[in-house]
Amino acid sequence: MLPAEVGNSGFPAINPNIHMSLVKIQRKGQMTLPTGVRDAVGLADGDMVDVKVSGRRIIVTPTLIIDRSKFPTAADEYTSEQRRLITARLQEAEKGPYFGPFKNGAEVAAFLKKRTPGTKRSKLKKSR
Repeated sequence: MLPAEVGNSGFPAINPNIHMSLVKIQRKGQMTLPTGVRDAVGLADGDMVDVKVSGRRIIVTPTLIIDRSKFPTAADEYTSEQRRLITARLQEAEKGPYFGPFKNGAEVAAFLKKRTPGTKRSKLKKSR
C-alpha cells in the first residue's frame, strides 16, 4: 500500500513525490515506463535498470553503469571564442543557399565543376 494520508474528500491523498501509472505488459514481457516516471528518476534512452521480485512486487531501480556526468560536454571542449565562431558559421550556413537534391554522384560532380569555374583540375600521375 502507498504511503498516504486521508484527505478532506475521504479518499487517500497520494504523496506528490510518488509517480504512479498503469502500464500494460506487452508480448515478451515488455512494458513502457511513462515519461513522467522516467523523468522523476532521471532515466534516459539506453540506461540500465535493476529488476527484482519482492513477494508479489516487481521493483525496478535505475542502475548507474557509466556515469554520464564524467563525460566531457561541448562546453568543455571549446573556448567561448570558438563557440561564438561555430555558432556564427552554423547560423550563416542555415541561411543557404541550398543545392540539390542530387540523384547520384555524377550529378554532384557536374554541379561542382560548374560551381568552381577557373580552377584547373590536377591530373593524377600514373604510378609504375
